[in-house]
Amino acid sequence: MTERTTRSAPREPALPVGLEPAAGPGRRGPLSRLPDRIARFTRRRRRPLAALWLLLLLMAGWGATQLAGSLSGGGWYVSGSDSAAAAQRVTNGFEGRGATSLTLVVKDTRYAEGDPAFATRVRSVADRVLNDPGLKATSGYGYTTLTAEQTRASFLGKDHRTTLVRIGSRLDDGTARRVLPGIQSKLSDEYSPQGLEVSLVSQAALWGEVNHLSERGLIRAELVTLPLIMIVLLLLFRSVAAALASLLVGITSVAFTLGLLAVLARHMELSLFVQNAATMLGLGVGVDYSLFVIMRFKGELRAEGQKPSAQAVEHAVTRTLRTSGETVVASGVTIVAAMSTLFLVDLNVIWSMALGAVLVVAFAILTSVLLLPVLLHLLGPRIEWGAVGSRRRTRGTEQRDHSRWAGVTRAVMRRPVPFLVVSLTGMGLLAVPSLGLETFTPDARVVPATSAVREGYDTAKDQFGVGSASPIQVVVESRTPLAQRSAEDAARLVRLHDELAALRGAVRVDSVVDALRKADAERPFAALAPQALSRLPDDLRGTVRHFVSADSRTLVLEVVGGDTASAESVRKLLDSVRAKSANLPAADGWQVYVGGETAEGVDANEVISDSLLTVIGTMLAVIYLLLLLTFRSVFLPLVAIVMNLVSMAATYGVLVLVFQDGLGSGLLGFDESGYLTNFVPVLLVTLLFSLSTDYEVFLLSRVREDYVSSGDDTGSVARGMAATAPLISGAAVLMVAVFTAFAFTGILPIQQIGIGMAVAIALDATVIRLLVVPASMRLMTRWNWWMPGRKAPGRQVPKEVPS
Repeated sequence: MTERTTRSAPREPALPVGLEPAAGPGRRGPLSRLPDRIARFTRRRRRPLAALWLLLLLMAGWGATQLAGSLSGGGWYVSGSDSAAAAQRVTNGFEGRGATSLTLVVKDTRYAEGDPAFATRVRSVADRVLNDPGLKATSGYGYTTLTAEQTRASFLGKDHRTTLVRIGSRLDDGTARRVLPGIQSKLSDEYSPQGLEVSLVSQAALWGEVNHLSERGLIRAELVTLPLIMIVLLLLFRSVAAALASLLVGITSVAFTLGLLAVLARHMELSLFVQNAATMLGLGVGVDYSLFVIMRFKGELRAEGQKPSAQAVEHAVTRTLRTSGETVVASGVTIVAAMSTLFLVDLNVIWSMALGAVLVVAFAILTSVLLLPVLLHLLGPRIEWGAVGSRRRTRGTEQRDHSRWAGVTRAVMRRPVPFLVVSLTGMGLLAVPSLGLETFTPDARVVPATSAVREGYDTAKDQFGVGSASPIQVVVESRTPLAQRSAEDAARLVRLHDELAALRGAVRVDSVVDALRKADAERPFAALAPQALSRLPDDLRGTVRHFVSADSRTLVLEVVGGDTASAESVRKLLDSVRAKSANLPAADGWQVYVGGETAEGVDANEVISDSLLTVIGTMLAVIYLLLLLTFRSVFLPLVAIVMNLVSMAATYGVLVLVFQDGLGSGLLGFDESGYLTNFVPVLLVTLLFSLSTDYEVFLLSRVREDYVSSGDDTGSVARGMAATAPLISGAAVLMVAVFTAFAFTGILPIQQIGIGMAVAIALDATVIRLLVVPASMRLMTRWNWWMPGRKAPGRQVPKEVPS
């Protein structure tokens, strides 16, 4: 983060942050006078503004409590895709399907099939669920609706204790996600004492549970994070008042963001991940920004003497806004610009998190440069209240710290090649696992194995086959009712069914085709004519209505694979299903849509992959231009971008080891998913480039300031590093603490984001900033600051590294 001054005259080497001399007046254009006006206005109106701040904080806090109920677990459908079209076309006209479709899984731990009590108990559960007023069920199809033993067998598990019933509900998707966790909780409480394990399994039930767990995890994360932040701030500021002021800025940024998102969520679909992502980033960035502002303010106050007056406090606030205030604005604009490139991805779940990130950073900027000055005016010298540790941490103490950091930098610069080779080799080794990175949409494994939704999912998988929980849906639409199709068309449709069943990786195809073929081998779909349908047995008629729409124009074929939806074998099966489905051409009045969980994941992955290069290219162009203008150097921005790419690759490698290869399941207790959530890599690349560039600007701006005044292209690196390293390290510790706390208290995608950000920030603040940056700058020497048409600074010094 850059901390600019308006002086251009040569000066002594920079002191540690907060101890540098006050900035001079510089230019007095309209923008340069803005800090003066803000400082003057916030001093004169500090009490009304403080009251307004408190009122807005309370209002935003209340609004934030309403956000969780308005968020959606959706956002994975790709607009105009086959999977989205397939999902939409099975919401009406079918039995056991609806606007929300669920599977009721009932396992009786006391009785088994053949015991009269078993059927009675299972039926009572099904009747209870179908008549639940909150569920608004329209129909059911499965074990309790069928009577013949042969047809019921497909809904009875291998253990003869588990049954399935498909349920259609009138609940829209968003409402279902809000009410299903409550319904599931009541069912578990009611039937568990009776020896019945009852679960509602569906995408809506899963995401409802994810939302519920996410909200609980957010509370746990805050309970862990806030004390951690407070401890780190006390160590950095050494005063309670300063630590509380900094923490208040972070809390305000998050509260304002969540309050605004709660309003927006009533009018647009927002992914449930936005709440955790915005809170995690807001606490990190908000506290980070306030750290720079308050540290500078404390230094300016010390420069005013022992008992600064109200006028002196105003001067200190003004100088703080001219320096650290510009730092915060420049940093925030960088992050907002980088995160805005995510809007190029046409997927709501990513769009939602980008919106949350942009808003929370914008509020962090506004809070740090508009509301924090109000607090600084109110506190004044009392910013040092509640001193922690020795009060004798004087300029001499800080100068000794300054010398130690400078010594480390000089040691690196004396042997730049070995340090650079060792550092890049280590980062390269960490990056190697990233070559095997796999991504997919989250499935039921994102929730704990102890949740009822996960138990139902696992039970269905164990008892009815792994792929039965997430079949590939082939939705066939006919221009005319199927019963009116010619014998040739009927044969073509039957042939498609048989070809799908014969595909490699397909376990079976669930449909009504086999049953209709037994009734009439020549014209199986003739039985769908209204008069013929009424003469069918009840069980067969129920099966028809589950797989064929009421108008007899839409047929559903469910291809069951042999593995989970995200497995490579099932993705290959999906490709084969789509290829075979093309055998029914639109020219003959057929429309075929292939959907289901695997298809949704593949379509979402494709959108992210297609957008990734555009997002990264646009982001890098923005960052390069920003650094070019900031450093007035052609090569430094390129080196900074390369270093960030190396750090990013190493972070991906760590994530693959921890989550994809299962290292984290043994050592850290994380669930092994076999892949990364598909939005995690693209979200991390924008977040981490933003935050890394943040530190890069802060460090190199101080180095450049020293170089411009001294012309010493080696000593300026050591002095700039020494001046900024303590604050960069403190800010990094804050960020790592926040992100790690969320990683160990959140659901799987948030765990992946949290660990990724914590690892990247740790690598950036240590290996990159302490080793790679000084080594590379020593090797580049005067090429660091080369710019066409610009003269080098006047004073030149020898190239030896100062001892």
